[in-house]
Amino acid sequence: MQALAPRLERLGFDGLWLNDVPGGDSLAGLRVVAETTERLRLGTGVIPIDRRPVARLDLAGIPAERTTFGIGSGGTHHPVGAMADAVAELRVRTDARIAVGALGPRMRRLAAELADAVVLNWLTPAAAAAAMDDLRRDAGDRSGEVRGVLYVRTISDGAARAALQKEADRYGSYVSYAANFARLGVQPIDATINRESALHAYDGVVDEVVLRAITAGGTLDELERFAETTAEWRAAQSDG
Repeated sequence: MQALAPRLERLGFDGLWLNDVPGGDSLAGLRVVAETTERLRLGTGVIPIDRRPVARLDLAGIPAERTTFGIGSGGTHHPVGAMADAVAELRVRTDARIAVGALGPRMRRLAAELADAVVLNWLTPAAAAAAMDDLRRDAGDRSGEVRGVLYVRTISDGAARAALQKEADRYGSYVSYAANFARLGVQPIDATINRESALHAYDGVVDEVVLRAITAGGTLDELERFAETTAEWRAAQSDG
């Protein structure tokens, strides 16, 4: 992050979201990003509260004014109630924006009612549009205040196609995601982007698209090339 984050800022990216994975710490990563950047928006997508309860999160050193703390239910029992409590507790601890990771309609409704954003995942443009319609309806008077953030897996190098398919197959093997894909009538790979031009399909659908870069080897060099290629494509589209 120390090398990549400043480069992303120079290339004109708006923000950087860090996953919180077992054995890793997204908050520690955000502290590094905050120290090495000036304007880049920061986010966690998302911290599972069953593994990392809100009371134990170290939020020090992370600038609240440019941060969104994303939390998710993980394997929590009674997830909607637990997440409502977690959002309320996090409100007391920080002035940063709070996002709720939501796969299904009940959690999206909770995000609409209590959070500043919802983090969506593995949705086609059509499914994302339907989810956003639900979010706006459920938010009511708050509809203009609750942002829809969508993680989209993508590649910029044909050599990473196998890795993209492997990632799609992995999520397709998870019970909750498999049920959601079946409900939507799509295959996991349908909710990924393998050409930059396909990103336009999400224009005006969600408030923010987070590109989850899939590379062949997951190296820093590959991630830097991905960032540069994506920035060049964005610039070309703007000029066009």
